[in-house]
Amino acid sequence: MSVNRRRFLKTTAAGIGGGMLAVQPAKAARPRKALDTDIAMLNDCTKCIGCRACQSQCKLTHGLERDGTDPRYDMPLDLSGRSLTLIKVHKQDDFFTFVKKQCLHCGDPSCVSVCPVAAFEKLDNGVVAYYKDACIGCRYCMIACPWDAPTFEYDKALPVIQKCDFCKDARLADGLPPACADACPAGAIKYGKRGDLIKEAHERIRNNPEKYNDHVYGEYELGGTSVLVLAPREVRFEDLGYELYGDTPPFRLQEDIQHGIFKYFIPPVALYAVLGYIAYATRRKKDDDTTNKDEKKG
Repeated sequence: MSVNRRRFLKTTAAGIGGGMLAVQPAKAARPRKALDTDIAMLNDCTKCIGCRACQSQCKLTHGLERDGTDPRYDMPLDLSGRSLTLIKVHKQDDFFTFVKKQCLHCGDPSCVSVCPVAAFEKLDNGVVAYYKDACIGCRYCMIACPWDAPTFEYDKALPVIQKCDFCKDARLADGLPPACADACPAGAIKYGKRGDLIKEAHERIRNNPEKYNDHVYGEYELGGTSVLVLAPREVRFEDLGYELYGDTPPFRLQEDIQHGIFKYFIPPVALYAVLGYIAYATRRKKDDDTTNKDEKKG
């Protein structure tokens, strides 16, 4: 896994914060890598024409406001409380690539791991769900996410976290595909079962090696994701904002440590009391040793 300063600081902060915030015993969740039967989405950058129909339809479906200063246009620069998915453009020499950004719905999500109040849940169908009524606004999900998908409504009096929910209530509940996949006129977004989409992605690469980067992003990254990405042959995934992480979820170790601390109903205050007593006892012993030495000298 490539590591940079920003990622190191995010990982460290989330690990510390997750341990400090948990005040009730956590029920350890078994690692769950992405499954072939999960619902999924394949975003093919080579097919995207940058029309942003997916972006607009997402906002209409979820009742989100326009983003930007000009009311005639909706031009978000990044994911936000008003933009759960968006199209970004990458320019390389004279070559342009449009890439879709959204929550990738990890098989073993970091947001679920670090949330101290279970406001996030990995559903059986593969969707990473968020429950705003349970959220306390700590924003450790934002720190933990390797792709910066969860965002905070900083401009609202009663803010909540926002992120793509795969249209689980708005459309999936009625047997419909996600709004973005349904709206795409170029076939750049395909919805289906993860296993089927992975096979199709490899088939596209095999049949058009001169067209595609030889990698299906999300097949293995951090345990696998339900949003898969194909990129043009000329472009690196890192340049599109998709780091080539390893296949182990980064917060699994942090979660195991946290669960080990709290599985016997030991709250943080008790842990700190024990550590404080050890520090006090050590200090007192040093003082006693110093006093005894002085008395012997006298």
